[in-house]
Amino acid sequence: MYVSIWIFGFLLFQLYPFICSLVYSFTDYDIFSKPEFVGFANYIKLFTKDKEFWNSLIVTLKYTFITVPGKVVLALIIAVILNKNLKGINFIRTVYYIPSLLSGSVAVAILWKVLFMNDGFVNSLLGCFNIEPVKWLGTPDMALVTICMLEIWQFGSSMVLFLSALKQVPQSLYEAAEVDGASAPAKFFKITLPLLTPTIFFNLVMQMINGFLAFTQCYIITQGKPMNSTLLYTVYMYKQSFEFYNTGYGAALAW
Repeated sequence: MYVSIWIFGFLLFQLYPFICSLVYSFTDYDIFSKPEFVGFANYIKLFTKDKEFWNSLIVTLKYTFITVPGKVVLALIIAVILNKNLKGINFIRTVYYIPSLLSGSVAVAILWKVLFMNDGFVNSLLGCFNIEPVKWLGTPDMALVTICMLEIWQFGSSMVLFLSALKQVPQSLYEAAEVDGASAPAKFFKITLPLLTPTIFFNLVMQMINGFLAFTQCYIITQGKPMNSTLLYTVYMYKQSFEFYNTGYGAALAW
């Protein structure tokens, strides 16, 4: 009786759309008319004629392989720094964790866009040091980097996992290393890092999933511009399905 609620939700909101999308991927469907069966035409078009499919895939891979290492490394560094018994350390940890609570937030994406506009706060700050304004969202390379920075900034969830793992490292190992005259870098690379490998692996896997599913940052800030340099795969799939009304083709992209 208790699990029936979950089963109903799973069947209605997960399994049914899952099967429908597979069926629609073999049709010419635009939401407003009945689906017309076209066989593998959508998939043939996808792999042989659609250059934007390959472009969006490459952009998504770039985005993922920039944000995932950056996010995990930054989270590890901050976690090591915050793994101290200092006054007010819990408040400081909370401050660092807050951005991850806003992950995927439309408001944060809009704020980021305003900050990095040509006449935004960041360029105004650079102007105070007589540095020429940077076209953060106006050039292909910088636009992708700007979006990646937003994702890397939200490193709090990984940081919390690293903090938890650091608390489990036996202090006796550090004490023995100190007796042997080990330096701080030696203790980190010989003791801390090896014992954190399961947590590092978990964070890498989870952040890679998040990277491939990224949507809000791109759609709100650039919508794939300029020159489709920030067109993530999820945004391209969304545009095909709900802006161009090629829903059957969008289902094929999803699969």
